[in-house]
Amino acid sequence: MTDEDDAPIQPATTSLPIVTATDGQPYLGCDAVIAFLRAIADSCRNLANEPECGLDTAAAAIDYEADNLECRAIAHTTGAAT
Repeated sequence: MTDEDDAPIQPATTSLPIVTATDGQPYLGCDAVIAFLRAIADSCRNLANEPECGLDTAAAAIDYEADNLECRAIAHTTGAAT
């Protein structure tokens, strides 16, 4: 096992660019959303090939990403953009 294996997995949503519109709401571009949805689909396919992983694992991974994106959106609109 390498140090790279021990590193925490960063959410894919961390790399999605968030833009604050003139109405103060956070938005994502369509290209970013499409890329993210394709990444979710790939992850689900990979998990489907693992006998010890099931739908609960895929759902947990999607929740993890959604939570990260929600936190980033809130931070972005409160002036604490990261």
